[in-house]
Amino acid sequence: MAYAIITLGGKQYRVQEGQRLLVDRLKTEEGKTFHPEVLLLGGDGKFELAPKSQVTARVVGSALGDKITIGKYKPKSGYRRKTGFRAKLSQIEIESIGGASKSSAPAKKEAPAKQEPPETQDAEAPAKLPDGYADLTIAQIKEQAEGWSAEQVDAALEYERAHANRKGALAALEARKDS
Repeated sequence: MAYAIITLGGKQYRVQEGQRLLVDRLKTEEGKTFHPEVLLLGGDGKFELAPKSQVTARVVGSALGDKITIGKYKPKSGYRRKTGFRAKLSQIEIESIGGASKSSAPAKKEAPAKQEPPETQDAEAPAKLPDGYADLTIAQIKEQAEGWSAEQVDAALEYERAHANRKGALAALEARKDS
């Protein structure tokens, strides 16, 4: 049976597909998937340290841990204090280990999202515009503009002035055009 050792919140857990476990509270929202750091993959008498494959986990819910009571007492002085807390936890479910997944729903959701922007881009964007330009951030535009031709820079400037009008992108493209 395949298993993995992952690390979350400074703690290590041995997990298998379909397993649910409580871990320290995660910033990931309920229902969202994430990929924890994988330290070891094992199973069938073989193991691999620092593997390149991923473990996919989904946050199922959040919970409170058991109440921990803390009592302080000093004899002969009447000093007594009682306090406590409940740890905030997240419940996660391991969906897949390695490349295989139990459900292909996340892959189906991602593929249409990637296909929609090019269709809208073709309708709105000039023909010389670099591929995927509408989805680029300002930082990515600054990095990639160095490799673009003059026609592509002009098309990107035209697109920015007509649609997005992002000051940072305009400045980067104008600087590239001037050089």
